[in-house]
This record gives sequence, structure tokens and C-alpha cells, in this order.
Amino acid sequence: QVQLVESGGGLVQAGVSLRLSCVVSGRSFSMYHMGWFRQAPGKEREFVGGISRSGGRSYYADFAKGRFTISRDNAKNTVYLQMNSLKPEDTAVYYCAAGARVYGSGGLSEDQYDDWGQGTQVTVSS
Repeated sequence: QVQLVESGGGLVQAGVSLRLSCVVSGRSFSMYHMGWFRQAPGKEREFVGGISRSGGRSYYADFAKGRFTISRDNAKNTVYLQMNSLKPEDTAVYYCAAGARVYGSGGLSEDQYDDWGQGTQVTVSS
């Protein structure tokens, strides 16, 4: 089991960029495939993107392709979500998640992840 703490959310205007961070503690970070999810008001939590243990492979939901980038720094036990050209529809609580049993580009479902952060709110105004 690991503990995850997200940060970097806030209230921003449409069109700007924001970088979220997720610091992981408790066990070896490099053992975990990492994912980002989000939940907008009144909606189900949805997959944003994931990244392999080495950071060599990342993959994204269609809405995130071309605008969002996931990276990780295993030396700092941190995974990042860089979000560019933000839109009002990106408003949501963003969660990072750690999966010990996720491999490749297969971490699309929240059920595959073992541990979650508390989330960070991102609000994009028009």
C-alpha cells in the first residue's frame, strides 16, 4: 500500500496551462503503474491517462490527447499531469492512482488501481 498526495489544482481561465503533481510514499514508487482520473460534478469518474513504471510509455483518453502529458520522476516519487489549453469542460477533481497489477497501456479502469489520492480541484472559467 502507498499513500498519494495530489497538488497543483486551482481556479484558472480557459486557455492556460496547469501542472498537477502527485507524490507517492510508502513503498517503492517504481513498482507502480500510475494513472490519472477525474470526476466532474454529477458525472462518473473517468480515465485521463496512464504511465508505465519506467515512464517510457504513456497513453491517454481521447479528450486528453494533444493537450495533456503525463510524466514521472522516479527519483522524486512523483507523477505529473501537465494540462495545456484548458477548457471549462476540464473542470473536475483530479485523482492520481497507483496500480501494482497494471501493465502496458491497460490501466483504463479505476478498478485496476489499488491506491488513490484525495484529489485536487481544477476549475476552469470561460
